[in-house]
Amino acid sequence: MKILLTGASGLLGSAFAKAASRRKHGVIGIVGSFSGQIDGLESKRKIDLLDRFATERKVLEVFPDVIVNCAAFSYPSRCEEEPEKSNRLNVELPAQLASLAKHLFAKFIHISSEQVFDGHNPPYRRTDSVSVINHYAKQKVDSEQRVHEIAAEFATTLRVPLLSGNSPSGNRSLHERLLRDWSQGKETPLFTDERRQVCLVDNLADVLVELCERNDLKGIYHWAGSESLSRYDMGTKIAERFGLSTELIVSAKRDDQAWAANRQPDLSMDLEPLKGLLKTSPQTFDQQLESLIVPVQLRAWYNSI
Repeated sequence: MKILLTGASGLLGSAFAKAASRRKHGVIGIVGSFSGQIDGLESKRKIDLLDRFATERKVLEVFPDVIVNCAAFSYPSRCEEEPEKSNRLNVELPAQLASLAKHLFAKFIHISSEQVFDGHNPPYRRTDSVSVINHYAKQKVDSEQRVHEIAAEFATTLRVPLLSGNSPSGNRSLHERLLRDWSQGKETPLFTDERRQVCLVDNLADVLVELCERNDLKGIYHWAGSESLSRYDMGTKIAERFGLSTELIVSAKRDDQAWAANRQPDLSMDLEPLKGLLKTSPQTFDQQLESLIVPVQLRAWYNSI
């Protein structure tokens, strides 16, 4: 199967490339400025995904069986700061790719987020009404609607949570950012009243490969880890996983921080019916921790302590 992958250099995209390659699929990865190696890609193409004409030319040139869209402005704060630019990548690009997939009779796998919910009534089912509280959430809702209006018979949208894993750059996931801060002696305030159902990217990548191989799972689905934890609990477990002191972890509350007013308290998700339809199973956070490694740029510090 020939798969066109956008966002190939990201945390999820790079994990998907390796997972699809293990299943003997040919993955053509689209990247922006990233120049490093991405394991699992059959080839790598540099284009600006905000350039509609360049994107269309590349998709038609590749003529894929499946388009997997992992490209996004995934930080809510950045969407607040750059609403027009982020809208082009988070809404207009998925709509364009859905249209191209329909034109090519290709499957389209689109990544959305649990942040389409407000966090006050978990666990969220895939059929629950969305309730947005920031630009990022609105863009994700808009992208879902556009994708399924354009190409309902070809599209699968997967809402995913906070992701754990090892990124090509070594600074994209939660444990990588925490280790970086700890290596600099920085205290890390982590909320005890904000819960997330974190998921390992390798596990999610296996799910995406299964979706590429299935013809019967169109529509919107949920995937995440098997348990919900607070940010504070995650940080503590990460420190313990690497044999580090927890003294730099500071217990914090969302309600005490004005800047956290638009952060959802609990985005736990109901994983049915997808959980019962796939070979891949959700993982506990302890299972995810076993796969995490110290980024290359931090190993000298880590080995010295």
